[in-house]
Amino acid sequence: MKTDDFDFNLPEKLIAQTPLDKRDSSRMLVLDKETGKIEHQHFSDIIDYLTPNDVLVLNDTKVIPARLYGVKEDTNAVIEILMLKDLGNNIWQCLARPAKRVKIGTIIKFSDKLKAKCISIKEDGMREFELIYHGILYEILDELGEMPLPPYIHEKLKDKDRYQTVYAKNIGSAAAPTAGLHFTEELLDKIAKKGVEILYVTLHVGLGTFRPVNVEDVTKHKMHSEFYQMSKEVALKLNKAKEEGKRIISVGTTSTRTLETIMGLYGKFKECSGDTEIFIYPGYEFKAIDALITNFHLPKSTLIMLVSALAGKDKIMKAYEEAVKEEYRFFSFGDCMFIK
Repeated sequence: MKTDDFDFNLPEKLIAQTPLDKRDSSRMLVLDKETGKIEHQHFSDIIDYLTPNDVLVLNDTKVIPARLYGVKEDTNAVIEILMLKDLGNNIWQCLARPAKRVKIGTIIKFSDKLKAKCISIKEDGMREFELIYHGILYEILDELGEMPLPPYIHEKLKDKDRYQTVYAKNIGSAAAPTAGLHFTEELLDKIAKKGVEILYVTLHVGLGTFRPVNVEDVTKHKMHSEFYQMSKEVALKLNKAKEEGKRIISVGTTSTRTLETIMGLYGKFKECSGDTEIFIYPGYEFKAIDALITNFHLPKSTLIMLVSALAGKDKIMKAYEEAVKEEYRFFSFGDCMFIK
């Protein structure tokens, strides 16, 4: 299986640069994974595809304003860092740019309240920093940091909250779980009133989101680990749903990877947390989910491979061809698919 098998032609004008005024007004391509039938709807219509026999699982991670600009204390050279993962004891895994200017012992000053000292050099521009700060870290980041928008978005984000889901709670992500950006509080309320059970898991989105697949053979690609967590209450409810034959609908590839990781490890859902490197591509047999709400993904990415595993590569590539033809908006601030 070649990485090039998951390539497709995407006109640059279809890459959404800004979010829509109303979250749930985005378009939604509905794909029946059994028949390949395609329908064109809007996200607010999702409620018509849900029944009281469904369970909706969302990722409640919260994005850190993780992009920081500072200067080296010795030379005043400008350095950008992207905080990716909290390793504990004020040590963070980060991407540094330009990385070659950041050696062990380099101190970067962001303000009088925050500095970072490089303590370890990793490959691909990765560094580990000890953060030195006065006050509450996340309050300082809210003040100094920018939202870590992906490199294909060139417009400034006017409202930081538009790169958060309305249900974001557990802080720790370097990118938003973007399938969830389409939900409003009102729509979630309507879905709950219809009898759909809404449950939350956590996966902190990390480096994997920023890393393309650089190997020719898909099976040789290695995912970076990301932290996940499931509560006892959610595990019990999901196990009950499985026993009752309810449909488990995952919102986003991050929720999917969390559910499939846990089911793969334990053969059931259970209260747990850990780091996952699960890589889902065609040939994978899904154990946890039955349907998926997801955005349109980058060519040759691990995410288009995941949706191809669920619906079949040919059906996905045909759906993407249709989405390009119909001028759907792509990627983080774009439209979405419901694979049912």
